[in-house]
Amino acid sequence: MQEDLRFRNLSPLDHRYYLANRELFEKLADHLSEEAAAGRCVRVEAVLLKHLVLHLVDASPHRDALVKETESLPQRVSAAEVYREEETTRHNIRAVVNVAQRHLPEEIRHLVHLGATPVDILDTAAAMRYRDVTREVVLPLLLDLEEQLIALAEGEAETVSIGRTHGQYAVPITVGFALGEYVSRLGESLPRIAAAAGELRGKLSGAVGAYNATSVLHPRPEVLEEEVLAELGLRAGEHATQIVSPEPLLRLLLEMNIAFGVIANLADDLRNLQRSEIGELSEYFAEGQVGSSTMPHKRNPWNAEHVKSLWKAFSPRAVTWFMDQISEHQRDLSNSASGRFVVEFVAGFVAAAERMRSILARLRVDREGIAANVAAGSRRVIAEPLYILLAAGGVADAHEQVRRLTLLADEQGRPVGDLAREESELWQTVERTCRELTGGEAAEFFADPRRYTGRAAERARIVCGNARRTVASVREGLQ
Repeated sequence: MQEDLRFRNLSPLDHRYYLANRELFEKLADHLSEEAAAGRCVRVEAVLLKHLVLHLVDASPHRDALVKETESLPQRVSAAEVYREEETTRHNIRAVVNVAQRHLPEEIRHLVHLGATPVDILDTAAAMRYRDVTREVVLPLLLDLEEQLIALAEGEAETVSIGRTHGQYAVPITVGFALGEYVSRLGESLPRIAAAAGELRGKLSGAVGAYNATSVLHPRPEVLEEEVLAELGLRAGEHATQIVSPEPLLRLLLEMNIAFGVIANLADDLRNLQRSEIGELSEYFAEGQVGSSTMPHKRNPWNAEHVKSLWKAFSPRAVTWFMDQISEHQRDLSNSASGRFVVEFVAGFVAAAERMRSILARLRVDREGIAANVAAGSRRVIAEPLYILLAAGGVADAHEQVRRLTLLADEQGRPVGDLAREESELWQTVERTCRELTGGEAAEFFADPRRYTGRAAERARIVCGNARRTVASVREGLQ
């Protein structure tokens, strides 16, 4: 659409988000636009026509020429022509049929759409569109995003930071371990999305799904359906009514929505780690970029907030997908409007994933800020290892003893470790148990909370290694 007309559109996806992601949205348009929808319908009609010609027209050089006419039909029919025809027919597939017939030799025009119901064409075309957009746009973007996360997590695998639960200091971890959570969660979604896209189904079984019409045309109508769908790269489901079973598309959308939630959760964490009082990360600000119209010092984490906002707008649409599972008897039209908005979910999801990819490409890790928070938390976070060593050393009320010390530390503003050392019997137990279990000295162990990170760095690397193999496998499957 011409840019000067784009601002007359109603959906932000068609102006604001398109202008921010031109190349990406052009790729989406190849699969999700109305032009793409009409084109896929013509493609399904052309393949059906080809197989009807092969079955119903006697073999001859002339038949071979007619087959070539069917194969080139999609290149001769434009979406604009179809939609002009629909202004007259008020029926989308009848418009496709009428236009297709004009571009074909007279002797096979009567075979266009023969034996099919409109939803045979629409649902099969939709399966092609959502399969292809997943394989050609969604998954490549998610794989790139996953590789960015892996690289960042591996690079920060040893960077000690403070863990947080309920917004409070917990125990030390590493930045790589924290990012490894999202590497793992997003990585688990990738093969599931790929598999769900491969399970989308088409159909050519007629008005109620029982092959009533095609059984008149072909002695084995299931074979005709199989051959047509195979040429389109699809299979039929075990059972269809007038519509394809809704569950395969539902599963694909749900897997995408799960990945959307993972990305939104990552965005929320990245946003919080940029808070002034935390200051462990920052988003790159370009020269001339403004954070606030009135406060020049602001560097708002707006990109991360934007990702979460997109998730809030699109994730709840899952409710509608579940509602679209229901269709009375062999079909009603209660999903005809709601189903059209699935393309918006995919576009919104892709926009969020691309924004997150941009964030990670320019994310800055503030090691000084991280170290300052570790130091600030060190007064308290050694409470857990202190309790563990006391309990392992035979102190039955170890947890209560350490809890008492933490309260005292709060009152006096002193480190828990210093108070523990002043209680000689307690500290002797700590020293003895520390030597027995770790082979080291308690004084050294408690002097630096960075020693208490468990297997955080190792787990980060293991998760990243597994994720790299997943990425390679999924990429291979897309070849």
